[in-house]
Amino acid sequence: MPTTSGDRLVQPSAGGEFGMNPITVDTNKLGFVGVGYMGLPIAQRLLKAGFKVAAYDLDRGKAEALTRFGGTVAASVAELASSCDVVLSCLPSDDAVLNIYRGPDGAIANAPRGALLIDLSTVNPETSRELSKLGAGRGVDVLDVTMSGSTPVAEQGALTLFGGGDQRRFDASESIFRAIARQWFYLGPSGSGATMKLVVNSLLGVGMQAIAEAVALGEKSGLDRNRLLDVLAHTAVIAPAHAGKLQRAMNGDYAPQFPLRLMNKDFGLILNLAAAVGAQMPATRAAFAVNAAQAAPGNEQDFSAVIRQMEEQDHLGSTEKTPSRAGIASIR
Repeated sequence: MPTTSGDRLVQPSAGGEFGMNPITVDTNKLGFVGVGYMGLPIAQRLLKAGFKVAAYDLDRGKAEALTRFGGTVAASVAELASSCDVVLSCLPSDDAVLNIYRGPDGAIANAPRGALLIDLSTVNPETSRELSKLGAGRGVDVLDVTMSGSTPVAEQGALTLFGGGDQRRFDASESIFRAIARQWFYLGPSGSGATMKLVVNSLLGVGMQAIAEAVALGEKSGLDRNRLLDVLAHTAVIAPAHAGKLQRAMNGDYAPQFPLRLMNKDFGLILNLAAAVGAQMPATRAAFAVNAAQAAPGNEQDFSAVIRQMEEQDHLGSTEKTPSRAGIASIR
């Protein structure tokens, strides 16, 4: 059974102790690939914790942003992987992850034997399992350690992590997890962390769609928009991940903390997994359709912008905003 240390979950290894030497700030150098919305605050947290961190990003300017916090910049994935004990990646898609890890210039081919690679990206579980097999062939362990939390949560070091892969290596990585997360869970063999993230994000996305519909219903019924959003944020039915979105929606603030395009991508992964295992997800399919419609214009927005989409569909702000009393009575 897991035990807790403060407010963090600690998972014991099969032998009751770390199966391998724990990663420490004094003995291990970290590499970080993908310095984007989530990667930047995570890498900053690792530097703040005392780790030596080298970064790589296709946009070199993003990697260079870490230098003012004490990080260094690698010219290539191969250079980074060959010079680090642990490489973490935080990338937007399966293709991006595979491009970084596979091939003669990839992280797996260039990492020294015994190195650890930790992919934080949200990907298909099959991608995680493929990387684990490739790593095993070269004496390198690959963990899929997915995360729940938006950019502000990452900045606070309060993420929740879901791990898949070798449990001894997961346990040995506790110092890394402590720097970036409030709690972490070991789920099982390779692909388990990726699967758990899709389970969580199905609730995140469908929940946001349900909120958007409820908000539009309240507005169409004549409730004051800001009062409606404020009261909803204080009810027990709104999850913490959604509560802050309602406060921002009051000001029409849909600046991306978790971009709509990434939620759209995750919906695709969720439905692909559902098809593969034979799970029926009608609510997820419906939420995906609205999410995709809002993402279509291409401007970068937070996934909570589906509130705006439902308001537009219901013509809110027009003369149709408030139904007549007779109309309300007729549908009771």
